[in-house]
Amino acid sequence: MTPYDMIKSHLDSAVPFANHVGVKLLDISDGTASAELEQREEVSNHIKSMHAGAMFTLGEAASGAAMAGALAPVILEMRPVAATGSIAFKKVAVGTLTAHAETSRPGAALMQAIREDGKVAFDVNVDIKDNAGDTVVEMTVNWYVSAAR
Repeated sequence: MTPYDMIKSHLDSAVPFANHVGVKLLDISDGTASAELEQREEVSNHIKSMHAGAMFTLGEAASGAAMAGALAPVILEMRPVAATGSIAFKKVAVGTLTAHAETSRPGAALMQAIREDGKVAFDVNVDIKDNAGDTVVEMTVNWYVSAAR
């Protein structure tokens, strides 16, 4: 089992709300991750498209997986907190959505900051696409990561 497989397995159980919504983590690597959410009645809104809160949950989960992948060697010793999140809805979202997340700095740079300062803050950019490959949401989550208390 790779460190990324371990992180994926851990996140599946560590974030019950994302599981409740139906987010499925697909891939995790050094600073990148993807996740998907299938549209169903429980995550739809009054106009039969994906609910904004469900899309935010999908994007936040993918961003957290990318963050964890970037910090894989030390992630279990860290306390990550989503500090801010911004979201822009670009198109009505229907059907299964896939979120692609990428850290704003490479994992090596983030690890160096943790070694030097004991903490780091950085953005993770997320692009959520529909089945046609069109961007339906653009999102940025700022993560603050410090040593576990």
